[in-house]
Amino acid sequence: MTCIVGIADESGVWIGGDSAACAGYQTRVTRLSKVFAVTTTARERFLIGYTSSFRMGQLLQYRLDLTTPCSGDPLRYMVTTFVEAVRALFKEAGFATVDNSQESGGSFLVGFRGQLYNVDRDYQVNHMADGYDATGCGEEYALGALAVLDGLEPEERLRKALEVAAHFSGKVRPPFVVEHLPNEA
Repeated sequence: MTCIVGIADESGVWIGGDSAACAGYQTRVTRLSKVFAVTTTARERFLIGYTSSFRMGQLLQYRLDLTTPCSGDPLRYMVTTFVEAVRALFKEAGFATVDNSQESGGSFLVGFRGQLYNVDRDYQVNHMADGYDATGCGEEYALGALAVLDGLEPEERLRKALEVAAHFSGKVRPPFVVEHLPNEA
């Protein structure tokens, strides 16, 4: 279910998502946004777009809190402080699963300090060199569209990539939501 797309450019990070709610063969449209901004106690701002589970998204949106600010390399902060806070939250809330001694959560994109990160089910953090990424069942279609739509303004590029994903995947549906987290001055 879902397609989440993101772009990092000189203005900040843009993340877009669809409105599909899927269960088996059924796909409906939800009013819940899969893209949102979070400001933590440490005054760190994140833009998050999630797939996998509405419960996971609700935990990230309403319960994620980091008390330690980033004082150095943002990637190091994401890999250590951010992911460890997410893992602890998912465990405490009963969302994390363990299968064959492998702990897992869900998939989501994160905009932080002008960079776009992809957090995968095993809590790995990826940071793609081309400045854009996607996750969810429409991921491949959206990535192809993002590649050929280079040169468009970020919001239009994301919306068109989501349209392509919806055209080819029965688990991606409009309306689409696109949010922007500007770089801090």
